[in-house]
Order: sequence, then structure tokens, then C-alpha cells
Amino acid sequence: MEQRFFPQTSKRKKRPRFFSLGIVAFVFTLCGILIAPHLRFADGDILGPVVPVSGAGLYPLVDRDGELESPFVSVVENVQDAVVNISARSREERVPWWYQGPNYSTSSGSGFFFREDGYILTNNHVIQDAMTMTVSTASGYQYEAKLVGADPQTDLAVLKVEPEEEITVIPFGDSDDIKVGDWAIAIGNPFPQQGLDRTVTVGVISAVGRSNLRFGRETPDYQNYIQTDASINPGNSGGPLLNLRGEAIGVNAAISSPTGGSVGIGFAIPITLARAVVPDLIATGKASRGWFGVWFHDVTQREAKRQGLDAVKGVTVDSVFAESPAEKAGVLADDIIVSFNNQPVDNAGRLSVLVSTASRDESTMPVEVVRDGETVMLHTIVTDRDAFLSSLAEADAGPDDFQVSVWAGMELLTFTPDIARAVGLKHVDGVYVRRVYPGSKADFASINRGTIILQVDDVPVKSLEDIEKVANELRRARRIPLIVQEPDGTIARKVIRP
Repeated sequence: MEQRFFPQTSKRKKRPRFFSLGIVAFVFTLCGILIAPHLRFADGDILGPVVPVSGAGLYPLVDRDGELESPFVSVVENVQDAVVNISARSREERVPWWYQGPNYSTSSGSGFFFREDGYILTNNHVIQDAMTMTVSTASGYQYEAKLVGADPQTDLAVLKVEPEEEITVIPFGDSDDIKVGDWAIAIGNPFPQQGLDRTVTVGVISAVGRSNLRFGRETPDYQNYIQTDASINPGNSGGPLLNLRGEAIGVNAAISSPTGGSVGIGFAIPITLARAVVPDLIATGKASRGWFGVWFHDVTQREAKRQGLDAVKGVTVDSVFAESPAEKAGVLADDIIVSFNNQPVDNAGRLSVLVSTASRDESTMPVEVVRDGETVMLHTIVTDRDAFLSSLAEADAGPDDFQVSVWAGMELLTFTPDIARAVGLKHVDGVYVRRVYPGSKADFASINRGTIILQVDDVPVKSLEDIEKVANELRRARRIPLIVQEPDGTIARKVIRP
């Protein structure tokens, strides 16, 4: 077997001079590394002051009285006292059959002062169905709070207390200006049973415009969430999400987690949505919605290719409601809406939010559509949805002159044998849904055209008179259950929420 080896030599070779110089350089470098952290440059030194830039640098620092300090410190010092703890007491719906007395449950969440006269912004799900609400401030004061207004469809609510102390407030920022990667600061009261009030967590904006999320029965209809990896845990709901200027850019609302704790996927309601809803909640106790008048769906890949879009983004118009702002603006079926009021439209959820929160002061706003591969710029107004739907209560039923009623955003007809033959269905006793208005309560309950309503709140309905009577009795109900026959013939349960 052949073996190979490299011969060794006992003769010592002379090292070149540059080897010694390398050793010296290494020693000096090592000394520099060890000493540098203990040095501080005086003001005016060659490096100059460190300037904070939102979203720039892994660990941004600011020069504060000659000391380098995290920019989060000053933000927290300025606004932390505006964050409150909210304890809501409600009556428990489900109690054992043998229990004779009332049963109560208490839930806790967060909120923050946005006006010096005691107005607090929080989530609707924090105070939903509450009989009493107690607000605890940073100074230890406790107040009984009054509900000013709530909106389940955006999951926002406004409370009011009569403060006996000087109130710190958090100003509203502009969530339309934030970018993915910007710093984000969350303040709230996680795990309230442990007394962890006004906990501060820091992260970045992970994404914007998140929609189609599901959080159980409390899932809001209008979604345009900011996603952040700043830790959000149970009890943080209703607290502020802040930028480096100390402005609220969101209202912390939910987490996505297999364990129920923070895994770095938290969601906040953008403050621009709150800006549109809060004035209505203060003025009337409920939110009003904008109305554009189109039926639409998310653009498909096939539609995007056919229209020459660069990406599968936008919404395709199915049809346009007669006499609606959209029809008057010149919107046509098969148009793809890619921008509304100078804001990009990525999907149907985004358009719903933009329309519902748009100004109804008769001012025009641009709508950019793609039609036959060409970009067309239109201009429209947005009208009040409820007022528009109310005007349709006595809508013309068409050539057969059937009586039509409008309820919860549905055009309804008594389901007669004649109508059954006309639509090709077997006749059953019920009320026929001729049309569902986009963005209406019925739309968000996933009720479709061609549905037959069989029961409302466990009461059988056979005519418009029946449904009008039941609906009138349930005007103040928080949820209205329906039993319906779907267009495909299956029986389903739907829930209409106010």
C-alpha cells in the first residue's frame, strides 16, 4: 500500500517582519475595543449629536443633556399617565338552571384620555354589555365611567369620566403616514390580575392594512389593522399604539396566538379610522357610514391579467346601484377600482373602510379605475348610508308591483308562489331577499340575494308584516338571530348585529 506524507523539517524558518507588525496592530485594536465603550464625546466633538430618526437604526439614541438615551424614554414619560385601566362589570348570560340570583362577571382592559375633559378611547369589546365601568388612573384615582358611544363594527368605544385631577392626554397622529419598519410603542395593562398597569413594550410596524381576520363573535366588520410585534397581551386591549412623537397611531385590539399570549403578532385599529368614528360617537352615540353604491369583490388573478394590472390588487365592480353616487360619477360594471380618495385600494375590506369613513359634506373625491386596460379618473361624493337606505323603504318593486320593504340593508318581499315560480324555487312560507346592499348589516351577516328568511329571533315570519312587527320589537337588540334558507336550499343560522 502506498503511503504519502509531508516531510517535517527541524530547521526553524525566519518569520517575515510584517508578522510582528500584525501582532502589534492586533493588540492596539483589542485595546480600542475594550476602552471605547467607556468613552463619551463632548458636545461639539467631531461626531456631533446623535439625531433620532423614526424607524432608522436598530437602537436609535437621542442626546439628552449630554447623555445618549433611548427615544422611548421621553415618549413614555410624556404620555404614560394618560393610559387608564378599565374594569367592566356585566351580567353573565349563562348560569346554572338551579341558580336563582343574578350572576356577574368582570373583565378588564385599557384605554387612554384623548381630551382633557375626561373623554377616553377604548375598544368596544372591553366594555360591551357592561352594566358598570370603573376607570383607574395612574395617580390612583377611580371614577365611574359613562358610555358615550360604541361601534361594534369598528370595535371602538368612547367613555367619559368627570376628572378631579389634571389629565394627561395623548394626541391623535396620522396612521396613513406610517411605514412598515417604523418604531411602535404599546402601553397597556396586560394580565390585570397581576397588577401590571401601564406596561410599555416596543417593536416595529410589521404590516399595515390587515383584514379578513377572525377573533370569534367579537370580530369587527370594518378591518384595516396595523400589525406590530410590540408585545400585546390580554388586558392590553384599548391601549394606545404610539409613534416616536408620542402620538397615538392606533388602538391596540387583538393578538394572533396559538397559546393566548403574545407571540409578536398584535393588531391595532388605525387612528385614522378612530378619527372618522369618534366625532359621531360623541355627537350621537353611534357611528354613521358613507355610501358609494357599488357591489364588488376582490379582483381575481384572471381579471388582473385581462386588465393589464401589475399586481392582483383592487376590487372589481359587479354592479352599480341606480341613482347612487357611483352611478353619477360614471362607475361601470367590470371596472376595477384601484384608488379611492387618493388612497390605494388593495382589497374589498380596504374599500369598505375608505368609503364608510369618507366625508359626507358633498365634497368630491377622486376614484381611479382601470377600464378595458386603461386608467380612468372619476370624481364622486359619498352620501350617508343610513339616510340613503331609509329613502328606499318604499322602493319600486318592479313591473309586477310587489310590495317591498327595506330592513337591515335588505330589500324584502313576501315569498309568494308567484315569486317562487319567477325565481325557480320551491315555495315555502317566508320572506324573500331581493337585494343586499354592500356594507349593510345584512351584508356583514353574510346574507345573500335569493335567501329566504324563515324565522327572526325564533319567531316564524311568513310576510313583510310579520318581519316588520318582529323587527320593530327588536330595535334595541344587540344581536338578532335569523333562520334562513340559503339560495342553494340549505338551512343556516345568521346573526344581524347593530
